[in-house]
Amino acid sequence: MTTRVIIVDDQAMVRAGFAALLAAQSDIDVVGEAPDGAQGVELSRRTHPDVVLMDVRMPEMDGLEAARRLLAPPPGVTHRPRVLMLTTFDVDDYVYEALRAGASGFLLKDAPPADLIAAVRVVAAGDALLAPSVTRRLIADFARQRPAPGKPALRLKALTERETEVLTLVARGRSNAEIAESLVLAEQTVKTHVSRVLTKLGLRDRAQAVVFAYESGLVAPGEV
Repeated sequence: MTTRVIIVDDQAMVRAGFAALLAAQSDIDVVGEAPDGAQGVELSRRTHPDVVLMDVRMPEMDGLEAARRLLAPPPGVTHRPRVLMLTTFDVDDYVYEALRAGASGFLLKDAPPADLIAAVRVVAAGDALLAPSVTRRLIADFARQRPAPGKPALRLKALTERETEVLTLVARGRSNAEIAESLVLAEQTVKTHVSRVLTKLGLRDRAQAVVFAYESGLVAPGEV
């Protein structure tokens, strides 16, 4: 199955480079490009991509606002693509807000080409792109600085003890295989627990699960 992708970035050379790289893959089809968030939203509404590569900082409308509009569409708009944020900075205020809004993760623009290709495939498959060395630190930094909206800690009571353990390890950047080894479980069992955690907490994917774990106090900033 081919993954449909659009690229939203204000730098023409970046768009062209990413498009050429991705279009060379047999399982990825680049269906459009846009120079700012507003045009990116319009293009997404028109072409219905599976994944949107979204730059964070752009004129007219930045990537954060564009991601919000794509992930919380107005009534009558049913298409919701996966959004992968692109940034030049490994710790960026906008990226944290994008994860909170429902983006599936982020990737540094200077990442190796193979990482970009893998990221598109991971996000298209419905998982979140969480590079532990960067994403965990980013979320921890901003979780420490910002008051959490509402009372997410109360929602933790809906989880079983095992599900809480799994969520804790997800928030620390562990893969399903690593969680399985740590808890002495089958990897498929871990996948089932992760799915139940997302369903019970009303979360879209692992990226939102990490944000929730920090905001609820389940995982403290700086823990590994």
